[in-house]
Amino acid sequence: MGKSRPMVQSDRESVKDILAAVGNFTADEIKTALELVDEWLASGEASGYLTYVLESGSDPFSIVGYMCFGEAPLTTGTYDLYWIAVDTKHHRGGFGKKLVRFAEEEIVRRGGRMLLIETSSLETYGATIKFYEGAGYEIAARIKDYYKPGDDKLIFYKRFSSG
Repeated sequence: MGKSRPMVQSDRESVKDILAAVGNFTADEIKTALELVDEWLASGEASGYLTYVLESGSDPFSIVGYMCFGEAPLTTGTYDLYWIAVDTKHHRGGFGKKLVRFAEEEIVRRGGRMLLIETSSLETYGATIKFYEGAGYEIAARIKDYYKPGDDKLIFYKRFSSG
């Protein structure tokens, strides 16, 4: 079921389409995600934004998802998941789990010891919250009204035993 690989320039339009189709991201959020993509495409690992795509298992040129993560500045082995998105046509197909597992394995390979994930508490993020909980992440913090009144920031985390 698909293969994760570093993102290349020819993937950018597919990633942009995936971000737009998800429905939870605002225009400003999509713009920010694409700025990180562009940093990765221009500088690679030096950007600090490790950016990977997940190809469809049936068509190696079809991108079904992407993620961007990196080591948190001023930490030792703590990583942040900045962005993850799966094409809506492939939701509930296990692609999100595959992306998260890949990130976890890559983080451990790099000597990482923890991954933090931030998301919104809004009802429209209910499936996202359940997804992270199902992947073994726990809520480390909830910051009330962070994004706007009634929209809390949830910070999930998972520790890795080898880190």
